[in-house]
Amino acid sequence: MKKKFLALLSVMALGASLLAGCGSTASETASTEGTEAATEAATEATETADADDTSSEGSTLIYGSNDYTRINPAIDEHGEINLLLFDGLTAHDADNNVVPGLAESWDIDDENNTYTFHIREGVKWHDGETFTAEDVKFTIEAIMNPDNESEIASNYEEVADITVVDDNTVTFTLSEKNVAFLEYMTIGILPKHLLDGKDMQNDPYFKSPVGTGPYKFSEWVEGQSITLEANEDYYKGAPNIQTIVFKIVDDDNAKALQLQSGEINFAKITPKDTQAIASNDGFYVYNMKTSDYRGIMYNFNNDFWKENADIIPAISYGIDRQAMVDAVLLGDGIVAYGPLQRNVYNDESTNLYDYNPEKAVEIIEAAGWTMGDDGIYEKDGQKLSFTVTCKEGDQVRADLAAIATQQLAEIGVDCKSEIKSKIDWAGQDAFLIGWGSPFDADDHTWKVFGTDKGANYNAYSDAIVDEALKNARQTDDPEERAKYYSEFLNEMNANPAYTFFCYVDVDYVSNVSINGITPDTILGHHGVGIFWNVEEWTLD
Repeated sequence: MKKKFLALLSVMALGASLLAGCGSTASETASTEGTEAATEAATEATETADADDTSSEGSTLIYGSNDYTRINPAIDEHGEINLLLFDGLTAHDADNNVVPGLAESWDIDDENNTYTFHIREGVKWHDGETFTAEDVKFTIEAIMNPDNESEIASNYEEVADITVVDDNTVTFTLSEKNVAFLEYMTIGILPKHLLDGKDMQNDPYFKSPVGTGPYKFSEWVEGQSITLEANEDYYKGAPNIQTIVFKIVDDDNAKALQLQSGEINFAKITPKDTQAIASNDGFYVYNMKTSDYRGIMYNFNNDFWKENADIIPAISYGIDRQAMVDAVLLGDGIVAYGPLQRNVYNDESTNLYDYNPEKAVEIIEAAGWTMGDDGIYEKDGQKLSFTVTCKEGDQVRADLAAIATQQLAEIGVDCKSEIKSKIDWAGQDAFLIGWGSPFDADDHTWKVFGTDKGANYNAYSDAIVDEALKNARQTDDPEERAKYYSEFLNEMNANPAYTFFCYVDVDYVSNVSINGITPDTILGHHGVGIFWNVEEWTLD
């Protein structure tokens, strides 16, 4: 599992800080240390580009980003930067519908579970080489190769054959139906001519990637910035903004400070920071809904949860979710009971865990726990105690964890929270998780809750869940899918994998006017997706 854990740690550091946990505010000195060079470089780029041009052409946007360890869409799902550098055969529009991408059209043979994609002619890689169907075959086979341990391999597990018909035609034959397959072909395609036979985890390519996307990689200053330049040959047309700098600012609170100082132009910041600065002149707020939820992920590899999973419903009843939305999100979000609340296949009748501390106590005591002198339940000499681990840098999760520990103490549960710079996935009790997808319901259910799937980080396993998700994956009849997702949600409530807290809407704030952002687009995990049409953006 060594490579798997390396991949997880890489994912943890990605631009939207995938699975990033709680973190108290880092010192302002530490959070901005080493950024002067990045700021100077961005300033020089802006001054040079704008010397004779006051329009958005030739302009520079400095985005406050979390750090990256690599840029690899085939292995790591959630890097915000992927949308700028890479394209898929399919893409998403403003309403998250699947639309043509590098493939201008496709044919589906339902009887034989075959998809034939017709690739646009003349698409070039950033290095000038021609994009072909061989690149598509190479990328999907790399994802499917178990040696590469991609977290998204489960999306393609029905692929039985990939046939390159010619340079502009590729056919996929599935062993079983997967109605989300077009969704999964939005994944960024990688260049075979640069990666064939290479290490898909650690090759130097992933620090200087070549894609087909609207922006080209220019420079990576470790721990400081990643600079991208407009792809003048982009198949949709050259982007309007010439340079985009992903300036590394790992701490949420530091992003707000650097927005105010002008060191960055654009960032996702906390609701509290938004309220503090948004009323000032010169700031623009883009409040976006997301499908991104937060909650406690229990580690079922841990002996405590192997023995005591029956008290997880009590913990769920012991959480006052609305208090979290009000106090931490300042109303920018909704309470969460499951993973599909902002999906067409949600079933509201399965929302069983409203705040009910009396019910929580009943469950705990029915499981044989008795109240100790210190106000904490105990059984067989063991305290009802566990620790929720959070990764530093995410202030919202730090605050959510703090409220959870207070609320659970009121029902006799000793829940601690700890903030770590690195996560011991195998050794922790629980984690302050974040997941969610605005796309097909199969996304972030099959691979997250299915037994032994690529993003099932807590070893959750339930045969009824597996069967319901498989059935939903294999029918395109909306009524049938709704029935199967209801079965999934009901079983997840009976045998919880997580205790859900809330859905977190996001505030993107800029100190320049950005035209082209689509405010009604529902974003994904950690607000990823705002750059879906970045080539159309302009700056005033």
